Amino acid sequence: MANTTGKKYGGRQKGTPNRLTKELRTILKDVLYNELEKIEELLESLEPKERLELVIKILPFILPKVDKIGHTYNEPFDAGFF
Repeated sequence: MANTTGKKYGGRQKGTPNRLTKELRTILKDVLYNELEKIEELLESLEPKERLELVIKILPFILPKVDKIGHTYNEPFDAGFF
């Protein structure tokens, strides 16, 4: 019989983390940490073009993207010089 009351019975409480996700993140974090220790050696073994391509690919994960900030009409402009 379906629950038509709208109340939740059983299952995880709100905000409780999923065990599988938590374990998977821990494993992936350990693997990534081990690879980061070797990254300098790996980069040196690549050709300059391949090295540059790899750095360009991982750059968005290291530095945040910068949003454009522009002056909109009918707003005071403060250049910050004074």
